[in-house]
Amino acid sequence: MAFNLAEVNEAVAAANPERAAIVWGDRRWTYRELTERSRRFANALLERGITVHRERDQLAGHESGQDQVALYLHNGNEYLEAMLGAFKARSAPFNVNYRYVAEELRYLLDNASAKAVVYHASFAPVLAEVLAELPDVELLVQVADGSGHELLPDAIDYEELLAASSPDRPDVAWSPDDLYILYTGGTTGMPKGVLWRQHDIFIAAMGGRPFGQAEAFPDLDAIVAASANGGAAMMTAAPLMHGAAQWATFVGFTSGNTVVFPDEVTKLVPADIWRTVAEHKVLTLQIVGDAMGRPLVDELDRTSYDLSGLLALVSGGAALSSTLKDRFLEHVPHAIVLDAVGSSETGAQMGHTSTKGATATGTFQPGPETSVVDADLRHELQPGSHDVGWLAQRGHVPLGYLGDAAKTAATFPVIEGVRFSVPGDRAIWREDGIIELLGRDSVTINSGGEKIFAEEVEQALAHHPAVYDVICVGRPSEQWGNEVVAVVQVAANCSVTDDDLLAEAAKHVARYKLPKAFVYRPQLVRSPAGKADYRWAREQALDG
Repeated sequence: MAFNLAEVNEAVAAANPERAAIVWGDRRWTYRELTERSRRFANALLERGITVHRERDQLAGHESGQDQVALYLHNGNEYLEAMLGAFKARSAPFNVNYRYVAEELRYLLDNASAKAVVYHASFAPVLAEVLAELPDVELLVQVADGSGHELLPDAIDYEELLAASSPDRPDVAWSPDDLYILYTGGTTGMPKGVLWRQHDIFIAAMGGRPFGQAEAFPDLDAIVAASANGGAAMMTAAPLMHGAAQWATFVGFTSGNTVVFPDEVTKLVPADIWRTVAEHKVLTLQIVGDAMGRPLVDELDRTSYDLSGLLALVSGGAALSSTLKDRFLEHVPHAIVLDAVGSSETGAQMGHTSTKGATATGTFQPGPETSVVDADLRHELQPGSHDVGWLAQRGHVPLGYLGDAAKTAATFPVIEGVRFSVPGDRAIWREDGIIELLGRDSVTINSGGEKIFAEEVEQALAHHPAVYDVICVGRPSEQWGNEVVAVVQVAANCSVTDDDLLAEAAKHVARYKLPKAFVYRPQLVRSPAGKADYRWAREQALDG
């Protein structure tokens, strides 16, 4: 059976109508209420003609036949209601990085040909700067957030929009070919909209496979039957504008579980996160790498919380160092730490489970459709080849990049008759079937004829207790061509020398990989989801 995200959600909701779907502070929305509110949003879009106009069989992989709906929002029930509602109207919602300045926002909304924008009132001033340059935008929906900003001209309040719309099931025929669009972060280049068939992303990352199993659910009846065992509290500390947070949330919905938000959703407040985890007996907490993991573990060092209900800390989108895993497991020894590897262009690919006394970072058990292809993109490698290749995904992969045929062809090549997704990570497939992830090729540093993976050096430096955060980049060098530079944020009340850091890193990587210079900054720049901003780091390295 081919799946549609709206159809799956409606089926699970119909089977568990009074179960809590979303909890945020003292507010609670049941699956029945989520269905009603998302239908109201869908019907509001349909009344304005914001829907599908060309079916998938009439389009190339880089084309969309649907109207795009921008979600310019912090986390909250409105994000999920509008996302589901857009799916139910057969329009295509997409994520907006809410840290963008006006120029970046204009580029993104123009690139996506956004027909509607749903935004928190606090973002109204930035949006107002660019609207005159966005003639495709026909609907502005403003979500009140206590910021005091008045409605933009021609905008409508979110709750008023819902109240004026029908709660009936939208009169459209949902299709597994309807789009799921995820914009990449743009930390190494301009953002790109990745186009997925909903069926493919559902199988690849949003709950279409039962946890730990290779085979997908056979039909809706099986999904509904499995949801009868749901009701667990699941939580993401990452913003929903990040793919990993969306995927974790929809995995929760598919299982009939309850998605919990902390009180504060505009920034990471570790005490609020752990208080919420303890209060609601959260079973799984999803984060993005060290940038989120370190302040959360620091808070556990300061304050005791009842985390007896927490089974798993799940990190995806960026590496979580072994040192932090060990520190977390000292506080929550019964839990596991799950590293989940994936990308906007692949969905979930592989994972590694750490337990107290047995932690590691950088090696992973591949999923059923994960592979490694050779450096020339000519054939698929086999375990034990020892060649450094490209981490790849086959089977359920995206259609392409919105509006970009050339990048679509380059990233999704056909190799030996099979279409792959190859977004740019280097990897080695070992004899034991384990994949060793080396890092993103776009941030690889060629120094003295050697290829050095930035993330590997970052992990080596992160072992030092004085390193609060670190990003490694290359800068021009007369001697080496390029040299490794580490941009470091030192932990509070700590001091450290270059030699101290070199000594620690030398325990974990070959000497030729060690940084040739260090640049110290009071705080490093990362995306709201915790991903390193390598463009900013290169500027610091050049200035340093």
